[in-house]
Amino acid sequence: MNIESLRGWIGRTESRDDVVSPGPVAALSATLDRDDPRPKAGDPLPLLWHWLFFLPIHRQSELGADGHARLGGFLPPVPLPRRMYAGGRIESHRPLCVGDSVSRLSRVEDVTYKEGRSGPLVFVKVRHRISNGAGLALIEDQDIVYRDDSKPGESVPQASRAPEPASWTREVRPDAVLLFRYSALTFNGHRIHYDRHFTTTAQGYPGLVVHGPLIATMLADLVRNNLPAANVSAFSFRAVAPLFDTNAFRVCGRLDDQRTVKLWAEGPGQELAVEAVATLV
Repeated sequence: MNIESLRGWIGRTESRDDVVSPGPVAALSATLDRDDPRPKAGDPLPLLWHWLFFLPIHRQSELGADGHARLGGFLPPVPLPRRMYAGGRIESHRPLCVGDSVSRLSRVEDVTYKEGRSGPLVFVKVRHRISNGAGLALIEDQDIVYRDDSKPGESVPQASRAPEPASWTREVRPDAVLLFRYSALTFNGHRIHYDRHFTTTAQGYPGLVVHGPLIATMLADLVRNNLPAANVSAFSFRAVAPLFDTNAFRVCGRLDDQRTVKLWAEGPGQELAVEAVATLV
């Protein structure tokens, strides 16, 4: 692998425009089983729901065998088969609202190589700057990790235990319909979220993989439900271990101090899957 060639993508930019239309907002509300009123122009977009917009619209012929876009383009052509959303950070400067015309400027900030227990890892950091008519609204950093396929007999790292105690919890029973609906809303063709045969045979997972961004959205929704008047100025999350549709999981949270909400998702054995922090104004 020529990491210096891949680092040549640092500084590459991409710009997109979109409109915060009410249809996807109503559809995600239904997918999260919320009893929200129909969205109307001027309603603020909940935290992380901007992921419904600026969708990657690739032609069918541009997709690889796993449903992802083929290597190259805006992101560097990392020659490793698995691509995962490892985490991210969002700074909120002003709300995006239904009806807004919005723009996003994306930039590849860094490309780094590490040698992990499972083999080579390549980390790509992308920064998005999202604006509406009033100016800059969100700055988002995305951490994308590329790795090799799992090998037969490869040892699984011991799971970390989720923190205790939680002030708020919600049990989620993921199924193929939930994962399909979120994939459709975000135009995510990655087959690990809806194609069980591919996921269990070609990828070696025990079941369909729950989207990391969906889990993060559920964690942010936990804050919205329990602190409805709170204004979140920043949100960060990190994926620790995958969750599957074979078991229920829990999203949990607690207010650590007046400005900090600690959040996490835990699997059926209380193993940590995703950890997050919401910072309040």
